[in-house]
Amino acid sequence: MSGPTVFSQNRICQMLHIRYPILLGGMAHVSRAPLVAVVSNAGGLGVIGSGGMPPDILVEQIAQVREKTDRPFGVNLMLMDPNIEEQVEVVLRERVPMVSTGAGNPAKYIGRLKEAGIRVFPVVPATALARRMERAGADGIIAEGTEAGGHVGEVTTIVLVPQIVDAVSVPVVAAGGIADGRGLAAVLALGAEGAQMGTRFLASAEAPVHSDYKQAVLKASDRSTIVTGRSLGAPVRTIVNRMTKQFARYEQEHRSFEEFESLAVGGLRRAVYDGDTEN
Repeated sequence: MSGPTVFSQNRICQMLHIRYPILLGGMAHVSRAPLVAVVSNAGGLGVIGSGGMPPDILVEQIAQVREKTDRPFGVNLMLMDPNIEEQVEVVLRERVPMVSTGAGNPAKYIGRLKEAGIRVFPVVPATALARRMERAGADGIIAEGTEAGGHVGEVTTIVLVPQIVDAVSVPVVAAGGIADGRGLAAVLALGAEGAQMGTRFLASAEAPVHSDYKQAVLKASDRSTIVTGRSLGAPVRTIVNRMTKQFARYEQEHRSFEEFESLAVGGLRRAVYDGDTEN
């Protein structure tokens, strides 16, 4: 790919050496090498989802991406992952071009990552956190609204993005509910310089996702999702199904944490690999 585009002066494109300011969300069990590479080859930034991934598998995924593309890519690190220290060592050793972070405070890692030449983009749900990440040295901010899938904050994308844009000087990538060119245009109008999309790529041919799961996403409407987990301090947006309805009942009944864990653990894996979209 060569030649200028309308995004040639875009700070995200310049910083990450990509053609279009579109980032793949680092989805656990989904954002693997085939999908990551095809996004990067198309001019965006593919991002490996390392959540729940053993360090040796992360090494393999990075190698597979490099076999499939010579374009930049990234790794998403979930900071509450039990393997996080080993995962950080992997991305440092492999010198991946970019790291996005979620589920925790990456401040203690930012300096080492930047010393290795790695661009760091924390995902944040609030303006105060964006300011804190900029002070810690983040190269950019991913402002994620509550419309996103998975773990979410409480502020909508359309409200959150302009506030964070006004609060920091580093470039902002918007995330949450963005699924096409209209969404990209909308967040650019809000002051963001790029967009991260996750769910939009679930039905891609390269996504290692069961066809039943893909169909559940494609058939979803504006009323097909639910946010559970607020009573536990960990809100999550998912498609409404048998498990999420039971989870919501458990919240009303103030069940124990062990009961919630027993109900939910392994649900994403069952959907992705087995096509079980109800449990």
